Amino acid sequence: MSTLAVLPVILPLAAGAASVLLWKSLRVQRVVGVAATLALVIVSLLLFREVNREGIIVVHMGSWPSPIGISFVVDLFGSIMVVLAAITGAATAIYSVRGIDKRRQSFLYFPLLHILLMGVCGAFLTGDIFNLYVWFEVLLMSSFVLLALGNERDQLEGAIKYVTINLMSSALFLTAIGILYGTFGTLDMADLSRKIAATQNTGIVTTLSMLFLIAFGIKAAIFPLFFWLPASYHTPPFAVSAIFAGLLTKVGVYAIIRVFTLLFPIDPGFTRPLMLFLAAMTMLTGVLGAASQMEFRRVLSFHIISQIGYMLLGLALATPLALAGSVFYIMHHIIVKANLFFIAGLAERIRGTSDLKAIGPVSVYARSPLVAILFFIPAMSLAGIPPLSGFFAKLVLVRAGLEIGEWAIIAVALVVSILTLYSMTKIWAEAFWKGPARREDEAESDNKDAVPPSMLLPVATLAAITVAVGLFAGPIFDIASRAAAQLLDKEGYVRAVLGDEAMQEEESP
Repeated sequence: MSTLAVLPVILPLAAGAASVLLWKSLRVQRVVGVAATLALVIVSLLLFREVNREGIIVVHMGSWPSPIGISFVVDLFGSIMVVLAAITGAATAIYSVRGIDKRRQSFLYFPLLHILLMGVCGAFLTGDIFNLYVWFEVLLMSSFVLLALGNERDQLEGAIKYVTINLMSSALFLTAIGILYGTFGTLDMADLSRKIAATQNTGIVTTLSMLFLIAFGIKAAIFPLFFWLPASYHTPPFAVSAIFAGLLTKVGVYAIIRVFTLLFPIDPGFTRPLMLFLAAMTMLTGVLGAASQMEFRRVLSFHIISQIGYMLLGLALATPLALAGSVFYIMHHIIVKANLFFIAGLAERIRGTSDLKAIGPVSVYARSPLVAILFFIPAMSLAGIPPLSGFFAKLVLVRAGLEIGEWAIIAVALVVSILTLYSMTKIWAEAFWKGPARREDEAESDNKDAVPPSMLLPVATLAAITVAVGLFAGPIFDIASRAAAQLLDKEGYVRAVLGDEAMQEEESP
């Protein structure tokens, strides 16, 4: 069981190292890349099954118990995030076989992809706040190189903006960690949870919570700290954009949820109104930005921001149902958003451009009805159309808000959903439907391999998952509810990590 908990980090590390050693053979790198990510999917599912059956799994590195040593703590929420990361990573690896040109692959694209997955999985599994910072830096370094890989002018410009603002976030994160350690003398999150709860110095706790909110808010691209995302996510190859869109901002959201459930519980008088405001503004600014854009990936990039607002909304409402809605929304969004960026790449291959105003030689629907259908599924899910996954994710959040009388924020969420539908129909009309009729001479001149099967496979698989999440929303929401219950059970987390003896020492006078 302990081996299973660390394999999501060890597997990508081993695959990345092997790919570097095999750098002369792109074919072998592709095989290793796909095989390792598929193995990660299997390991993540096994890990989820164990956590689902047995409860929280704790691994103490070097057999040093917490809070002295460093621990991996795998609860239901963390294991869900690892599964989602593995699925997205596998889809990206398969898509990249033909979706990334050989020149970029020769610059160690697949090893960088593995290191990125290692950093993401490490962030989801660590039980130490400083090691959360370390894993953030691992994924930041690999993502920066992936963003700049190819050395094109737009890429370098986007990469500079991306790394500059994220370095600022890391500096704030490290500052907060220093103050935290200086105040409480520990960086183990379970130990911090009980020490922060026992402190009388509410001022320092509030200050620290805001420092962490700003640091993680930059990484999650919440209002008003989102401007770096639409300036950079449209510049790299589509496969890179897809895994960034699916995972990287969600690591920031994960950190916000983890910190504000375990360390800094939502304060009804201060934190809750602030987060509700940030959630509303994040939703609105994101969707309005998307509505104003006419480039495929820029529209999708702004929608990442608006959807982050929904995830923050569930945390801000601070009820078990709302938090379960946030978990469900993350599960839905990672799959849908990565898939939309994959499909954007297929659409550009067919039409020759990502500019929605430019009419290519033939519409996507005329050239490939399958690609059009595969776009329609995640697009309508993102807009919240039943019976797809996005409908149930938004329904839970709306219900949670109505139960506690938060009418204004629910009105904002519904308006944003309508504007999201407008943006998706705009993409459909311009990229997938509009275009001159297909003629026989055009058909003969078409590149028969314009949409390779290896690029269609991950897109179809993620679309099938989106449909399945909608059709089986009840059982999946039950998992999300139990994950939310674990997040709210701080004592259960602390007892799992520190043991019953530590809890008894705390309770004794």
